[in-house]
Amino acid sequence: MLLRPSNSLAIIAALFLAACGTGSGNAVEEPASRSDVGLFTTLPIYWGEDSSVTAIIDGGGEKDWVRTVLEQRFRIAPLDALEPDTLQGVEKLILAQPRPLAPSENVALDDWVRGGGRVLLFADPMLTRHSDYAIGDKRRPQDVVLISPILARWGLQLGFDEEQPAGERWEKAFDAAMPVNLAGRFTRVEPGAPADCTVSETGVLARCTIGKGRVTVIADAALLDPDGDALSTDGKRRSALDRLIATSLDS
Repeated sequence: MLLRPSNSLAIIAALFLAACGTGSGNAVEEPASRSDVGLFTTLPIYWGEDSSVTAIIDGGGEKDWVRTVLEQRFRIAPLDALEPDTLQGVEKLILAQPRPLAPSENVALDDWVRGGGRVLLFADPMLTRHSDYAIGDKRRPQDVVLISPILARWGLQLGFDEEQPAGERWEKAFDAAMPVNLAGRFTRVEPGAPADCTVSETGVLARCTIGKGRVTVIADAALLDPDGDALSTDGKRRSALDRLIATSLDS
């Protein structure tokens, strides 16, 4: 089942799909092996930062490497809200530097996870990804993630060391490594509801079992930054993302 984007994204998606159908006239067959995943993000992963409705209809612009990787495993449903109706039918969800959640979205997301949903969440307290849009522009990605209520509900606190050196480095997280740049650190706190979280030795990654669901949270989003080598055979970024997806959403 291909999930439906909500509200304003539904209009853009409809135009895009209509345009695809009026090109050569040949429908693209969806591989049956791909499952569905919801994508909720302020990063230009799906549409691209410079995308306009015209560009989407024309099929112009270079596709982000993260979207390319995700589409090899999933059928992506971009979401612009996390409410019961938009989460209905969703089993897997990627939150990548999301906007602040409304109180109703915090409740809906928590209920959805406890019912069996799986989440891969990138929560960067100091986003270092370049944007062409100025600070304050609504089209700019969320510079500082603001999701403390849902993290506290899951028994986690996100901190940030202002004295840490800037610059990308690869850091160990459990049995893997990933690129980070001005990353945050998770610590466990007394949860407001039953949750079982394990935090990596570096604090950059946490894995939680919450009710029937599971959440994997990364205190950084540098892994999703543009990288010309990401799609190469030995691309380290792609390998790290593939591994993270496999351990958080597939297993």
